[in-house]
Amino acid sequence: MTKKERREQRKQYLFVIHELVSRETKRKYARSKLGILWSVLNPLLSMAVISMIFSTIFKRSIENFPIYYLTGFIIWNMFTLSTNTAMTALVDNKQLLIKVKLPMLIFPISRVLTALVNLGYSMVAYVVMLIVFKVQPSWNMLFLPVVIFFLLLFALGISYILSVAYVFFGDIKHLYSVLITLWMYCSAIFYPVDAIDPVLKVIVEHNPIYNFIACARGCMMYQRLPNTLEWTQLVLWGIGMYWVGSWVFNKYRNKIMQVI
Repeated sequence: MTKKERREQRKQYLFVIHELVSRETKRKYARSKLGILWSVLNPLLSMAVISMIFSTIFKRSIENFPIYYLTGFIIWNMFTLSTNTAMTALVDNKQLLIKVKLPMLIFPISRVLTALVNLGYSMVAYVVMLIVFKVQPSWNMLFLPVVIFFLLLFALGISYILSVAYVFFGDIKHLYSVLITLWMYCSAIFYPVDAIDPVLKVIVEHNPIYNFIACARGCMMYQRLPNTLEWTQLVLWGIGMYWVGSWVFNKYRNKIMQVI
């Protein structure tokens, strides 16, 4: 295959991904009158409810609780939306996989990118809240896209593994729903890490999602960049999980087509 043919092929694949992302975004809000506006309202409504419940409890230990929660929520929501929707990507697109010669990776990638688009809409609400709660702007905030980039790699890696597992073992969807609930409570989205038992604190601090959340809070709320440990974990979790997920996906590629 010549360089020109490879370029044309890449363009075709990018076009397919774009169409799949557009289709998934429209499908998500197909029966909603407010449509994409829900991507903006959802984090705001969640922040309002959680703030009413927990802001008084953690008033002394967490400064600016609504932004503290909202920062954690948008990171967590990006991850869960990516992995939950990508899990069924291969099975949902069974007919396309059989009839059209397309790389299988395109389908979980499109689901993760759809979650990224949703995050983009949520950022509108997030920026408004930063202004409302008078969070001082800082150059360190420009580091947030870096955090999101490594979160994207991490989510892709997990998504590759889940999409393969779902083909062979459909019950993984129910098991993952239990795991994701436990994972959420270990991510310090709405409570301070210093307020929990030392043993649990160690578990939370070694949780990759908490690391992404802590880095995001650092650059957005506390005007600081990640320290050496946080930066190392950020890179290793993102690249490492992406590599593991890609390896698993490629290993079972042929068996997927036989089963599906």
